[in-house]
This record gives sequence, C-alpha cells and structure tokens, in this order.
Amino acid sequence: MRNTLQKVTTAGNSRNGSTPKTIKGKRGKVKIDVPRDRKSEFEPQFIRKGQTRFDGLDEKIISLYSRGLSTREIQAHLREIYTVEVSPDLISSVTDAVLDEVRSWQTRPLDSLYPILYLDAIFIKVKEQGRIINKAFYLAIGVNTEGKKEALGMWTSQSEGAKFWLSIITELKNRGVQDVFIACVDGLKGFPEAIEAVFPQTQVQLCMVHLLRSSLQYVSYKDRKEVVADLKLIYTAATELEAEVALSEFEKKYSSRYAMISKSWRANWSRIVPMFSYPEEIRRAIYTTNAIESLNMTLRKVIKTRASFPSDEAAFKLLYLALQNISKKWTMPIKNWSAAMNQFAIIFEGRVPMNGINSFTQSF
Repeated sequence: MRNTLQKVTTAGNSRNGSTPKTIKGKRGKVKIDVPRDRKSEFEPQFIRKGQTRFDGLDEKIISLYSRGLSTREIQAHLREIYTVEVSPDLISSVTDAVLDEVRSWQTRPLDSLYPILYLDAIFIKVKEQGRIINKAFYLAIGVNTEGKKEALGMWTSQSEGAKFWLSIITELKNRGVQDVFIACVDGLKGFPEAIEAVFPQTQVQLCMVHLLRSSLQYVSYKDRKEVVADLKLIYTAATELEAEVALSEFEKKYSSRYAMISKSWRANWSRIVPMFSYPEEIRRAIYTTNAIESLNMTLRKVIKTRASFPSDEAAFKLLYLALQNISKKWTMPIKNWSAAMNQFAIIFEGRVPMNGINSFTQSF
C-alpha cells in the first residue's frame, strides 16, 4: 500500500509534483513527500490528508529489525514501500526502546515447576574495546506443566563456563523456579554440578544433539551417514543394557578409525544413561523435541546477515525480538505431553503440584 499517486487517465488531470509533510511518531518526526495532482483529487490511503501522526511506524521498524534487517535495509524498505525517509538515528531510537522490554522480561516471575529445562549458549561476534570477539549468549528454555515451551531468559558472558551457568540457574531460582525434573545440557565440564548445586533433585541429561555433533568432528564426510546410523542404535535403544551392547559393537567396528568417539561416549556414559530409565513419552520429549537446538538454528538464520554487532545491547535487541517472533509459534504442547506428564507424576512422586496435575488431566 503506497502513499503514491495512481495514474490518472481523466483528461486535464495529471501528477503535479509533491508536497513535503512532517509526521510525528512515538519517538520522533519523519519527513515524507505527498504526491500532488493538478485537480487536487488525489486521496492518500496510507497517510491521509490532515493526518499528523503515524503511530504504526515504530511497530513496522521493530518488525523489520526482528527479522534481521539492517538499518540501511529498513531505510530502503520504508522508502520503497511507503515513500517514507527514515533516519538511522530514528531507527536506533525506536529499537533502543526495546531494551526496556528486555529488562522487564528478564526479571519477570517464573513458574515454580518446569519438568524439562534446556540450557545452551550461542556464540555471536560483538565489538568490544575496539576489537571483534566471540561472546556467549546463554539461553534457558523451559517446558511448563502444560507441555508448552517458554524462553526463560538470556544472558551474556565472554565465554561459556560452568561458573556463569551457576549464576544463571541461581537467578532462575530467585525468580520463582523451585523444581526441575530433567535438565538437558551439553558436555561442558562442571555444568551438571552447577545445576545440582541449586536443584539437587534434578536429573541432568546430556543432550544427544550436542554429543552427536561433537562425535562427528572426528568423522570424514564419506563415513558420516554410516556413523550416524550406528550411533542412533545406541541412544534409541530400549534399555541401558541394549545401549551398552550397541556401544560395544560400535567400538569394535570403528576402533581403528574413530576410537575417540567411543572414548567420548564412555566418558559421558553416566550422563547419557539416565534417559533409559524413562518411558518412551519422556525420552522423546528429551532427545527428539530438542527445543534449544531448533531455537538456535532459527536465531542463527536471523543473525547470519550481521558480520558483528557494535555492542552487547545491539545483539540483545535483535535476539530478544527474534525470540518473541519464535515464541508466537509455541502455542501447542509437546506431542503426547499428557502421557509424559502422567509418567512424571509417578516417577517424581510428590513433586508435581496439584495445579500442575489439573493442567494436564484436563487435556484428556
């Protein structure tokens, strides 16, 4: 919908230049050119005659920014579609206002129970003290008692470390989280101990996606498909004993080529096997519906057009807005969640509050 003059076919009437106009938005003024015709019959549709405010501009800028468009791309888009010239300062002013939302979102109260908690970090290039460095942006995704995913928070640090994760988990507890049944994490040393220090009853489960990705670092491209298929036999085994047998077979088959893989799985075995004690519904929620990996993939698509960010705040703005877009799709619970929640109530007896029980029994 353009604020431009349609071609006039009536004899004697034609385009006759434009008239400058200043429109007030929520956070500044925007100058536009309104097309003119000789008989003054043109009626602008997007910004009408006499209109002095354009309150929808901020929302459009934020929407474009959240999808990864740069300041220049937003300028070009508004100029092309709406014939509106927007300054870089105005775009920065509009998007900076999002930081207040981020602070409010980051300190909001949380539910007392999240049956499943996914914890991970994504690395982004940020300019700091005149040089570009890789910074870790930490993400926590909880699955609530209704089986719906929820972004709990986002933090940043120079690198991913267990000590910083401890501060994050402590913050989650201070915001109201009293219990977590299963925490899915990567293989970072000290990570499980950091979780158990705050939530001693939580079962820490190593993320299969992280372990597979780490394992494939040692594998040549031509062997990857076969190796992945053989590793799948391990983590999809029906029992711990069956998984142990599959791992032994893997060791025999690849001992000469990829001994480091089986060595890594053996070293992390105590954090892999807990899922074999759970029924299929819970296991699928842990390793098939990997919320954090899916989220990270989407975030990387949003930030891939940025070589780097000028500051932590700039990265936070974009990641937060992207998270809000992604979370709009989290309207449905995890598949077969009612069955999983029933199993949780049995396995973690006495730890499911009554309101949590009611929320999933009503879905039958």
